[in-house]
Amino acid sequence: MQAAAPPAFALEDVTVRFGGITALEGVSLEVPAGSVVGVIGPNGAGKTTLFNVACGFVRPESGAVVRDGAAITGLRPHHLPRHRMARTLQGLGLFERVPVLENVMVGADHGARAGFWSSLLALPRSAASERDLRERALATLVELGIEEYADRLPGSLPYAVRKRVALARALVGEPDLLLLDEPASGLSDEEMDSLGSEILALKQRASVMLVEHHMDLVMRVCDTIVVLDFGRVIARGTPEEVREDPAVLAAYLGDASDHTDAPSGAPDPAAAPR
Repeated sequence: MQAAAPPAFALEDVTVRFGGITALEGVSLEVPAGSVVGVIGPNGAGKTTLFNVACGFVRPESGAVVRDGAAITGLRPHHLPRHRMARTLQGLGLFERVPVLENVMVGADHGARAGFWSSLLALPRSAASERDLRERALATLVELGIEEYADRLPGSLPYAVRKRVALARALVGEPDLLLLDEPASGLSDEEMDSLGSEILALKQRASVMLVEHHMDLVMRVCDTIVVLDFGRVIARGTPEEVREDPAVLAAYLGDASDHTDAPSGAPDPAAAPR
């Protein structure tokens, strides 16, 4: 019998401590190929810390980050493209004085980025390489329905469009693993519905790890949901299983002094760890 393929991405028994505070303790999750796995939890649950481990911003005290069955040692954010990974962040991180098209070009692979920076700095470069990069970036804007903003500066655009620009920048490098940190924050119900359709469409070419507060979106797009509370996994399963899990209901609704958000609540406060 042929052995089952390893998950596209996994975190294995991850523990993170900041001084005397344990942000994550023995947390594991798997993202199978072609699936969307959501990470949810109340305020202070450790969601952002877990996302930062997955992206290489935080190195765990113990445990492993695993890609296609192989541990990634010393992962840092700039290593993501070599592992066919990309991320979006709550803060967007767009270059405000650079047009949208060039912002998206930055998200391409290392070789393409080198071409972009050569263009920006007027260094010698391959005209064919730059043309290919621009075509890829524009095609990604077309895919997300925002090509009309290609020559605009991000600061002049509505927030929802800027979120799409950030997503385009992640997609232009053609990753097969996408890490999304609260992509629905600040969106209207209609915009969130559109985002959900886009995430579902992404499953045709990429696996997705989604950290999100908006439960309607999570329940709609996720195949599996992992629930954190106080840095530990308290539940995992399908949306239907998680929705009815007593531990999840207790975590969100049990003690208002410990957990201030409801399942469809607002983003966590800025204080870490989350």
